[in-house]
Amino acid sequence: MQADNTQSLVIGLDSSTQSTKAIAWDNNGRDIATGRSDIPMSNPRLDCFEQNPADWWSSCVEALRDCVSQLQSNGISSTAIQGLAISNQRETLAFIGSDGTPTYPAILWLDDRCREQVVSVAKQLGADEIHRITGRPPDTTPCLYSFAWMKEHEPQAWKDTAYFVDVQSYLVQKLCDGDYRTSWFSADPMGIVDITTRTWSKPLLDFLQLDESRLPGLHAPATELGQLTAASAKLTGLPEGLPVFAGGGDGQCAGLGTNCTSSERAYINLGTAVVSGVWASGYRYDKAWRTELAAQGEGYIYENCLRSGAFLLNWFVDQFVAHGKADSSVFNKLESAASQLPIGSDGLMVQPYFSGVMDPHWDTSARGVLLGLSGSHNETHIYRAIIEAITLDQVISTEDMEAALGHKIHHYLAIGGGANSPLWREMLADVSGKPVLVSPTVEASALGAGMIAAYGAGWFPSIADAAGAMSGETTEVKPNPENYHRYRELIEIYRKVYHATAQLNQELVAFAARK
Repeated sequence: MQADNTQSLVIGLDSSTQSTKAIAWDNNGRDIATGRSDIPMSNPRLDCFEQNPADWWSSCVEALRDCVSQLQSNGISSTAIQGLAISNQRETLAFIGSDGTPTYPAILWLDDRCREQVVSVAKQLGADEIHRITGRPPDTTPCLYSFAWMKEHEPQAWKDTAYFVDVQSYLVQKLCDGDYRTSWFSADPMGIVDITTRTWSKPLLDFLQLDESRLPGLHAPATELGQLTAASAKLTGLPEGLPVFAGGGDGQCAGLGTNCTSSERAYINLGTAVVSGVWASGYRYDKAWRTELAAQGEGYIYENCLRSGAFLLNWFVDQFVAHGKADSSVFNKLESAASQLPIGSDGLMVQPYFSGVMDPHWDTSARGVLLGLSGSHNETHIYRAIIEAITLDQVISTEDMEAALGHKIHHYLAIGGGANSPLWREMLADVSGKPVLVSPTVEASALGAGMIAAYGAGWFPSIADAAGAMSGETTEVKPNPENYHRYRELIEIYRKVYHATAQLNQELVAFAARK
């Protein structure tokens, strides 16, 4: 039975690519207090994206401390918090020495340095065999290929690394001390987990000559991974001994946070990357999606991913719009102006593959394209064209998935920062012809982690029950039939862009590599 948890709270900690959010949730999924702290990211050279794991920790501490401070200012003691779980950026790999310090900067999921290893590893192991074991076709995003790159290009760092860890296991160790440990669904995006046995894949570890002792221990979702040490409690303001339960990848946590526990609903996270997923009970793999373990511990998520989502909008604004994000009203101004433009941005189209493309092309050399540009276009046209491209691409991916599954998805549930945009929400409904439900919180990944913590704390009989109780009411955006038919014409043009430019992009990438 559900406990009487009046004034009882859990924390969902979302350590994402750009920031950490620590949110205190009640048993109805209401946001009671939120702490936030940015995480710096470096781009030291072409196609390389890195972070310092120490920044994950300092950002985590600051966000937690801010959350606790807000609770206390509202007269709520930190002792009301009964558990914590982490949602973390996926496919990001940290290299930790025996003394607990990094031996090399963490390689992010955005990083493309391992393109050659994608080809060579797939050739040696077999692309289909990798896909069957891990649920993922060969691509630069899973850590498998970053492992191979590190071993080949940084042999001393490889030798000096005692532990190869995901974000969650790093933070859990800092919070609770002890060994590195994580969940199945945080580890499986690394691309070296057998997705059917939920264990590290022996064939893949043997290929890398990587001993399992250098990897985190794997646990089921909501397993108690440890308790806060006195030192961590002092830093964060949380109570000593607070249990930390096994959370995992932010995409899967977002699916849980939107109560995507049936196959009728697709969540779509309009965040740094744009990720859409559908829950299924059985394991299937296909090039139309990547398959991942579901956060509730049962079944799988079939997921589409466009790596350059809101990341691309932020990049464009910072690089090409006067004053960039230093102008706090810049996005509102662009949104308002872009809403007045016609469908198709007056003949301007973007291919948003600024970091390669995953499904359905799985092409690491794909790049961004700006097509149809004329002297009549301005920054607003480009801004709208970026949102249109991301939306067209995701709708096509969903339709490809529906065709492969032989199953129609009834509606989307939109989350992430982009879900705050009326233009983007309406565009998604109009392009897809499907209703778009909007969650009461855009922080679905943190809410999903909170649901796991709520189950771990004994509030609900299952993680799925926690999702049903805490996901909240939604508002609906209905598609405009007239706009839908207009967007169908645009989709047919968009589908041709990749095939028309793929070879040119491959040649340009190869040319740049020879500098």
